Parts: sequence; C-alpha cells; structure tokens
Amino acid sequence: MATESKKRLALAIIDFLSNSLKDGTLSTDDTESIEVAQSCIAESFKVDPQDKAAMSDAVGAQNLLSIYGVYEKLKGKSAASTTGGPSSASDGKTSTTAAPKAPAAGAGGSTAEAEAFKGQGNAAMARKDYASAIDLYSKALDITPLNPIYLSNRAAAYSASHKHAEASADAEMAVAADPKYTKAWSRLGLARFAMGDAKGSMEAYQKGIEYEGNGGSDAMKKGFETARKKVEEEGKTDEDDDIGAPSARSGPGAGGAGGMPDLSALAGMFGGGGAGGGGGPDLSKIMSNPMFASMAQKLMSDPNMMSNLMNNPRLRGLMDGMGGGGGGEGSGGGGMPDLASLMQDPSIADLAKNMMGGGGAGRGGPSS
Repeated sequence: MATESKKRLALAIIDFLSNSLKDGTLSTDDTESIEVAQSCIAESFKVDPQDKAAMSDAVGAQNLLSIYGVYEKLKGKSAASTTGGPSSASDGKTSTTAAPKAPAAGAGGSTAEAEAFKGQGNAAMARKDYASAIDLYSKALDITPLNPIYLSNRAAAYSASHKHAEASADAEMAVAADPKYTKAWSRLGLARFAMGDAKGSMEAYQKGIEYEGNGGSDAMKKGFETARKKVEEEGKTDEDDDIGAPSARSGPGAGGAGGMPDLSALAGMFGGGGAGGGGGPDLSKIMSNPMFASMAQKLMSDPNMMSNLMNNPRLRGLMDGMGGGGGGEGSGGGGMPDLASLMQDPSIADLAKNMMGGGGAGRGGPSS
C-alpha cells in the first residue's frame, strides 16, 4: 500500500504531465497517451488529481520540474568536485561536505504557516536556542520544500550549533535553488571554512560578491579575504614541506645567506675563529682569494667532498697542528699554511682540482 508521501509524489507526477501538455513540451498528439498514463497512476496510487487541496498539499509553491532542476544543479556540483573542480581531491583535500539531504515532502499547510514557522525560528535564533530554530525552519521547509530563505536560515542555525556539514548541505541547496540569494553564499562560505575547506570557502564568497554586484558587501569581502589568506598560508606550508629545511638540502654549513657557505663552520675546521688569533689562520684573508672562496663554497655544499677532505691524513695533521696553535706540517709564518708544500701531495692536488671544477669524472655521475 502506498504511503502518504508516495501518494503526494504520484500527484506531483500527474501535475508534471499535465503541465508538459500545457507548456508545449508534448504535442497534442500525445494528449490521449498522457491522459491514460495519468489515469493509471491515479488508480494505482489511489489518488484524485481533481482534488485541489490534495494537489496543493503535494506540490505546494513548487513543482516536480523545479525540484528536479535543483537536483540537477547539485548533481553537477558533485560531479565537478570529483573531477578537479573547486573543492576537489586533486587540490590535496578530501571534501567533507555531507551530501545534501532531500527535503521532506509537503506536510500540509499554507505559505503563511511556513512564514510563521520561519518567524518563530528567527526568534529562537535571537535567543540562541539553535535546536529549536533548526526544528522550526525544518517545519517551514516541510510546507515549502527548497525555499532558499528557509534553507539558508537553517544553515545559519546549523553553523551556530557547530554542525558545519549540515550547514554546508543546506547552503548548497539554497544557492542551487536561487543563486541570487546572496546570504546563502555567505553561509556556504562560512560552513566550508569551518570544515577546513578554505579554497571552497573563498569560491563561495567570490560567488556572493559577484551576485551582490558593486564589488560586494563589506561582510562578503571580509569573508573572502579571510579565506584567501588561509589558502595562501596553506600553500606556503605545503611548499615548505616539499622543499624542506635549508640544512637538509645543502648539507653541513649551508646556513649562510644567499646560498653561500657558513664560513664560521669552515673556520672551526681550522681550530677556531676567522680573525687570525691564537695562531690560527686569518680566514678573512684566505677568503679574499677568489679561488679559495669558490673552493670553500663548493666544499661546504658537498658532504661527500667534505668527508674526502677530512679523511686525507696530511691535511688532517695540518688542521690539528693549527688547532693547537703550532706551525704544524706545511705551516708558514703567522699560522698560515704553506700552500706550495701542501699542493705537492698528489691527493690534495687532485682534490683541489675537483673542487675547482677541473678535469676528471666529477661527482654524482653524468648529468641527464
């Protein structure tokens, strides 16, 4: 046996078929077939299409075509969100918006009664009784399904109750039913932002600004800017995560400004600071030589080359001697190394040649 809800749906279908004949969707040649279909539906569901009260109860201020039109709009939005649309998973986020709930079929009553429920809902919102407001707006929607104002108001009540998925669903339905009702765009933006979908929020506020015209209201622009800043922050964070910290990229001593090596680390290798005190070399003088500056930069950016350098026994001995303040092997006056003597060592000469980009296979294999 058909339920009351299904009987109302049957009447809505009969109404749709009648309107299709009246508006020219179907030709007069189809009249007989449509009338037979209407008669069969009425008989099967035990409904009377001539009962004006019952028909009004079934469709209210809407009709089946307009209701389905809203469904198609919502279906289109859902398809976009799964194929790289505004709030898609391709942006790295999974949508958390609940699927919009189908509105309840008309439960009887007039538009005046629906407005009365809306007014009571507004009063409940004013006293912050959000649960009652949701219930009252729902009663108004039972009488006039898909009313964008009632849906938008209930979305506000859901948001105030921290039920952001429900708020987003109602706001989605409201903007699908009437894109020009800008309050619904604002409430959709708020709900999406609360769920962590800053990009979707920004897009909703942008739509609201477009429909408001004249650059949009201050409230709508403020919402848009808040969402935009959040999108930028998230983008920057993702970029930082992808790139990583400078020290992880460049190896030891990579913390110098502008990509230059941290020369204080190089000075530490020679047993102290770069001022030439305590018998150590004056690093500032060494680095004034372009050749050594280039070698230092290359050395400090390549951990493998650094390791090879530290494993050379002669150079290690030289560093140890300078670190202790003595002349050490190959040391000249004032703690400066005797470079001519040092370069007599074939391994050091080859290492210097590689650091300066000379011949040989280089490091890291061939470039591609």
